[in-house]
Formats: sequence, C-alpha cells, structure tokens
Amino acid sequence: MATRLLRTNFIRRPYRFSALKPVGPPTVTASTAVVPEILSFGQQQTEPPLHQPNEANHHDIDLTDQARLFASVPTSDLFRSTAVLHAAAIGPMVDLGSWVMSSKLMDASVTRGMVLGLVKGTFYDHFCAGEDANAAAKRVKSVYEATGLKGMLVYGVEHADDAASCDDNMHQFLRTIEAAKSLPTSHFSSVVVKITAICPISLLKRVSDLLRWEYKSPNFKLSWKLKSFPVFSDSSPLYHTNTEPEPLTAEEERELEAAHKRIQDICRKCQESNVPLLVDAEDTILQPAIDYMAYSSAILFNADKDRPIVYNTIQAYLRDAGERLHLAVREAEKENVPMGFKLVRGAYMSSEARLADSLGCKSPVHDTIQNTHACYNDCMTFLMEKASNGSGFGVVLATHNADSGRLALRKASELGIDKENGKIEFAQLYGMSDALSFGLKRAGFNVSKYMPFGPVETAIPYLLRRAYENRGMMATGANDRQLMRMELKRRLVAGFS
Repeated sequence: MATRLLRTNFIRRPYRFSALKPVGPPTVTASTAVVPEILSFGQQQTEPPLHQPNEANHHDIDLTDQARLFASVPTSDLFRSTAVLHAAAIGPMVDLGSWVMSSKLMDASVTRGMVLGLVKGTFYDHFCAGEDANAAAKRVKSVYEATGLKGMLVYGVEHADDAASCDDNMHQFLRTIEAAKSLPTSHFSSVVVKITAICPISLLKRVSDLLRWEYKSPNFKLSWKLKSFPVFSDSSPLYHTNTEPEPLTAEEERELEAAHKRIQDICRKCQESNVPLLVDAEDTILQPAIDYMAYSSAILFNADKDRPIVYNTIQAYLRDAGERLHLAVREAEKENVPMGFKLVRGAYMSSEARLADSLGCKSPVHDTIQNTHACYNDCMTFLMEKASNGSGFGVVLATHNADSGRLALRKASELGIDKENGKIEFAQLYGMSDALSFGLKRAGFNVSKYMPFGPVETAIPYLLRRAYENRGMMATGANDRQLMRMELKRRLVAGFS
C-alpha cells in the first residue's frame, strides 16, 4: 500500500497548565507563538512595528502585550516554543533535517530511534495534535477548555496510490468522525478530508482532464458524470489538457465509482453524526475532479436547509477563484442546495508556477500578493452577505491575515450577522497565529484551530515539507519570536528580583 502524509502547515503543543506558574496576569494558554499576517495557510505580509500604537489593533487584536499573551504558558513550554520556531526560520537547519531524514542514518535502528525521539520532543509535540484520533480529540478538549477555541480534526494523510490504501484511509476518516462525535458540540467545528487520500492521484488526473475537455468541447459527453455544480469559469486554467483524453476504461470507471462510495460513506457518517465535513483543495492539475466530487456529494448530503454538512474549499490566490465561486453559489441557489465554503488563499504557488512555466503558460496564481488579498476579501464579503440573508450557506474563513479579520468584523457589524450561530467562523492553524485567534474570539466569532494528527514517523515528512515550504515566512515572523524572547527575559528578570 502507498499512502503519503498530509501536506499542511504547522500545528502546536498541547494547551495545559503547569505547577511552575509564569509571572504575569492570567489569560491566554499554551505556547502562543507566531502571529504572522500570512496568506491563508501560506505566505506573509508586513506586520506593524512592535510596540507601535495601532488604534485598530487596540480595539480588536492586541499583539503588543507579551505578558498577557503568554501569561498561562509554562516557562518550559515557552522556551521550547521559542527554540522550535527559531529553528524553523533557519533555512540551513531545514535543509539539514531533510537530509538526515532521507539519509542512511534512518536505516540503523539506533540512530533512527534517536532522530525520532528528538523530533517527537520538539517539532512534533509543538506542531501535532496527537498520534491518533482519540489523542487528537483529547487535545481538542484541552484546547477548548483552556481557551474557548474549537478544533478541526484532520487525519494527516496526503494521498494514496491504490485501492487498499484508499480503503484504509477512508476507515481512518470514519474513526476521526467518531472521535469528533464523542466531543461536546461546543468543542469542535468540523473534520477535514483530502479527496486525494480516498481516490488514487492518477485517477483524479484522468477525471480532471476529461472534465476540462468537456468544458472546452460541449459536445463531448461523460456518461459516468454525476450531477454537480460548475467547476470551471471562462478564466480557468485549461492548459493541462491540450488533446482529447482517452475515455475512462471499465476498470477506471469502477475505481471512480469506488471513490464516490468512499466519500459518500464519509459524508453519510458526518450527516448522521451532525459533523460538518471540509474538503481540502489541491493543485489545479487535480482540483477539477476534487471540486466535482465535493459538489456532487454536497447535492446528496446537504439536506439541512439551515446548515450544510459538506464544505468545498476556494483558493483565492487563483485568478478564477471569484468567478468559480459565484457560478457555484448561483447553481446551488438555483437547485436549493445549502452550500458550505472554506475560503483560503492557497499553498501551492511554487508548484503551480513551475507547471505552468513548463507548459509555456502563465501561472494561474495572481501576479501580486495585493491581488490575492483583494480576491480573498471580495470572496469573503460575498460569502458573508450570502450567509447573512438566511440562505443556509456556511462559511469558514481560514486566514492568518489580521486585515481580513478586521474587515470581517466591520462587515459582520454592517450586516448585523449573529457571529455565534455557526454560519460564519474563522480558522487558523494549530500552532500559529494564536493572538489573531484570541482577538477574533474576543470579538464574538467562533474560531477553530486546524489540528492534523498522525503517527510520529508518518508526520516527519509532513513537518519537513511544511518547514521547507514556509521557512521564508517563518524567517520574516520576527515580531512573534521577539515577543516570546521578551517574555522569557521578563520572567528571568522577575525570577531574580
């Protein structure tokens, strides 16, 4: 069987109290660490200088009072968090870790054990929610009880290449739903699924090619296609498919039917358990098939007119994101299907640019970060307006960008949105942007932490991959590490005074 780990961003150390109480007023908990203004689960924009007064921040998010931010963090955890985040910001350190993990050192049991032990006690414990669904559920409970932040449970598998692995992953997702169901509904917001984990990558590529060709050639018919919402717009990238693809073979059709059954079994379990399901996004070479399966599942399982079960993900860094979102919403309203959307900025900028360049085409990603911000905020405003009019739409705003958070606060006030009814919520990665999470929580929003889990050995490639992809962002998150250093220094001085 061939299963690979989920590609997602960093997560964090458990929230807990210690016999060693930190100096300072009681508030936040755990290793409140980086608070960069990043692109969804990806890139960063500039933060105001440390300690510079900012009236907007004063009223919604205060990122300057390190004693208050880290008040409930045990000093030992704060020290480890500072060390881990500094290490993640050092490019050569990430390169060294990647080399060690792929070297022959991992073939010898002694050195392998030493490396795994070191990783578990540092990066893994800092960024991962646990080794299985039950451990992750306990972490969700402890986080909520300490902070009021909810959890999104994410089984940390990236994709599978054969039917046996897909079946195994499906059962893991079902166990994740059971773990979420065991929690009070106030403690968690949703579970997350990767279609790439329950349908072979090769088949998703084939289905995406055929869907693109159908869009290019309206007379081209797909006999196996289920009812869905639009997955393309006039500005969508279609360069992946330049010639008419071969039809699916009988075996491929059986594989696709099996993949549909897996996602439908997961959706049915979520529907029975009243657990919302968020479908994660991928590169554009696969995304048409993922959108198709997400929307076809939503049509079948979003029967509750007040709150959807199935949420699809829109990546605002793509040029066609706004158009596709509008088309999908229009069709959902026409069919009277309540739809959920998770809005992110995007995490595959480099791979998208490389593929487009290799084909002599323009990247599907916006040219500038400002355009991405504008697209995200436009989509966010549109979805908030839809959710405010009683249409049954659900919205998860996954962002580490404080400006988007402030805009959402203003828009919610303008629209008179009930911020606690669950139709609109924010999400940040577990282990990142806790100050933003707490600020949004204090403003009245439901806020969740995206909490992947999985065995240590399985999680290591994920940690290295995300450290590598985000080391530039981590390197520019100096304000956050400076706050942590300042708090450590304050405690040290207080301890000797």
